[in-house]
Amino acid sequence: MKRLAAYTFIASALLLGACGKNLNQSPKYGLNAEAVYSDANNYIKVLAKLYSGMSMTGNQGPAGQADIAGIDEGFSAYVRVLWNMQELPTDEAICGWNDPGIPDLNKTQWNADNVWVKGMYYRIFYQITLCNEFIWQARDEKLNERGFTAAQVSNIVMMRNEARFLRALAYYHAMDLFGNVPFVTEEDRVGAFNPEQIMRADLFDYIESEIKAIEDELTPAATVAYGRASRSAAHALMAKMYLNAEVYTGTARYSDCATYCEKIINTNNFQLDDVYQEVFLADNHTSPEIIFPIVYDGLYAQTWGGTTFMICSALGGSMVAADYGVNGKWAGNRATRPFIEKFTDSTEDSRWMFYTAGQQIDITSMSTFTQGYANPKYKNKTKDGLNGSNNATTAHTDVDFPMFRLGDVYLMYAEAKFRTGDQATALTYMNYIRERAYGNATHNYTSLVLNDFIDERARELNWECTRRTDLIRFGLFTGSDYVWPFKGGDVAGAGVDDKYNLYPIPTSDIVLNPNLQQNPGF
Repeated sequence: MKRLAAYTFIASALLLGACGKNLNQSPKYGLNAEAVYSDANNYIKVLAKLYSGMSMTGNQGPAGQADIAGIDEGFSAYVRVLWNMQELPTDEAICGWNDPGIPDLNKTQWNADNVWVKGMYYRIFYQITLCNEFIWQARDEKLNERGFTAAQVSNIVMMRNEARFLRALAYYHAMDLFGNVPFVTEEDRVGAFNPEQIMRADLFDYIESEIKAIEDELTPAATVAYGRASRSAAHALMAKMYLNAEVYTGTARYSDCATYCEKIINTNNFQLDDVYQEVFLADNHTSPEIIFPIVYDGLYAQTWGGTTFMICSALGGSMVAADYGVNGKWAGNRATRPFIEKFTDSTEDSRWMFYTAGQQIDITSMSTFTQGYANPKYKNKTKDGLNGSNNATTAHTDVDFPMFRLGDVYLMYAEAKFRTGDQATALTYMNYIRERAYGNATHNYTSLVLNDFIDERARELNWECTRRTDLIRFGLFTGSDYVWPFKGGDVAGAGVDDKYNLYPIPTSDIVLNPNLQQNPGF
């Protein structure tokens, strides 16, 4: 076993029904909670459950003992629902499946009962609930009562800081996707109240304060165990928040974004991978670029979500599954013409990974996989061309999802510097990305305009769960200034209402909690 996610863990799933009350339940352990937490050796096992909440879907894997009820377990994986929410409503992807809620995401026509909206919402708050319980059980008062040694306390406090980071990350996604959401911390014990709703700008302040409280206490990236949150992971989260601060709070924070990017860059712990695709292969745990991964393992951390979904859903038509280290073609996701055409060079840009044989570039039928180019960016093969650890009878992959990586940091830094007037630095970091993409400086920028940043992010970060957020920051997600196939339900694309810049809170939670107000327009 190579990673934290492969730990067995004591904490069993908190089953959350689609009908809500997600913040009003406690994790069930199968053992008395006090018995679990009275043993210092158990904290790492429960912490593993918090990390695996970002990758796995239950305690058994790939199916059985699901964390969340009311949705197919394979559909409920954190990264899978995040990918659907961030990519399917954009120009980057069309899905051919007719599963409930999928066409509505592609058409920007979802409502508060969309199964994927509910799946993301409940997955986020399931994660927050687990983190809150761990943080409560690891507070100083409890650690002192339990008579742990100084070394044990120090170790548990570090894990508590990691749990606070994971909670902040989940709240960041809640803020980005849903805006004003229910809010609880470890101090709010479950069962006695309906959570209050926190305003988006106030949630931004809370997340900021949490990261500032723990950032210097987390393990430096140079010594952190793979798969666990480092100081640089916290800095990357802050940079992403500050890059979009004007959307979240009404006040731009680009200088702060640049500051936190510099904190990562100046560690010198990360470098751009020499070969772009190696960031997305089965042995990408060796990549010098990944700052914080969501960890998968074909043998020990099996799920139908995550990178298994990303690889298999992008295969169909005349593609050969074995070429990508898996044994199944799910014939789902492909790229649209407007996204494909952001690549001006299909022979030299290493980020052009589209499969075109038997595929047509235009999409007039969402269900026809051969319409649109396939985009097999993720591949369950090692850099030496070997298969992942488990491809004989299943499709479970070893590819870790790069939640935060240096390429994104460089692009955030460049954009933040450009927006604050430092065009020279912006040019330098944009060209680092270009030189890696092309292998030389022949396609470097000589000058920049603002639109260069959104297009370079599309090329560099495609299918990495950033596109919706980026389009919103540039004012291009809703409205009619920029359209793509099936936006607004029209084959050619049409403008949509600004209400779709946020997802609605599920109807079930609105009904159960009178403290919640629905997002405007839903």
